Amino acid sequence: MLALIAGTGVLPPLLVDHLAAQGEVPLICELEGFSSAVPAGLERVTFRLEQIGALLRIWAERGVTRVCLAGAVERPTLHLRKLDLRTLPLLPRLMRALRRGDDGALREAIAIIEERGIAVVGATDIMPDLLPTEGVPTKARPMARHDVDARRGEVEVAAMGLADLGQSCVVKTGEIIQREDQRGTDYMLARLAPPGPKTTGARPAVRAILFKAPKPGQDRRVDLPVIGPQTAENAIKAGLDGIVIEAGGVMVPDLGTVVERLDAAGLFLWVRGRS
Repeated sequence: MLALIAGTGVLPPLLVDHLAAQGEVPLICELEGFSSAVPAGLERVTFRLEQIGALLRIWAERGVTRVCLAGAVERPTLHLRKLDLRTLPLLPRLMRALRRGDDGALREAIAIIEERGIAVVGATDIMPDLLPTEGVPTKARPMARHDVDARRGEVEVAAMGLADLGQSCVVKTGEIIQREDQRGTDYMLARLAPPGPKTTGARPAVRAILFKAPKPGQDRRVDLPVIGPQTAENAIKAGLDGIVIEAGGVMVPDLGTVVERLDAAGLFLWVRGRS
């Protein structure tokens, strides 16, 4: 049986639909305070970090052999007074994990799960089509100067990843003009959009690109970066020339809509191999 630890966003319901088409019904597990968009009707387990031991026991009783983490959650606060006896032996590891960056915390969580003989699988293991094919699926295409910016973005995101910071940046003529932080890509792009009400006519042009890629050495079963229709809309509002993502490293759950919106605004999407 598969347990799906479902966060917010479009990915969890998309995975559930795909699994249903394959005749598989996952056990939906939601961290308290982060309800997913998975439709009602499926069995759900709500859990707290302080009671992860009880969740592991439920998985054992239900015969869970695989776990997939999908969707966004914020790092929870550990409340020791809510700790249960099954989780007490794990407390030192949980506290160490929470002191680390996101990548370190996820690695510790994966280790705890795998020690129980449960395989951790990625969303792309379930749905390989989440990773678009290398190339340019839009009508608009990148130019030589965009390749220069993409190379600069690749170096910058790698450095950010080593510091366990964001996974994207905005590059203009070889210079980094915005970096993603814990508030995410959409917030970063919103800072570039002109103030005031939305107007019709030509979009503002900043001659920049959004570059997005996973962190160096990242476990690609969890926390792979994602772009979707909202990312496309925000890139348009910000006046970017296009979006560049690392081939095999960034999920696009609704590629058709992303391409449609970028085409309508004259932006490109470049699924680019690493330099």
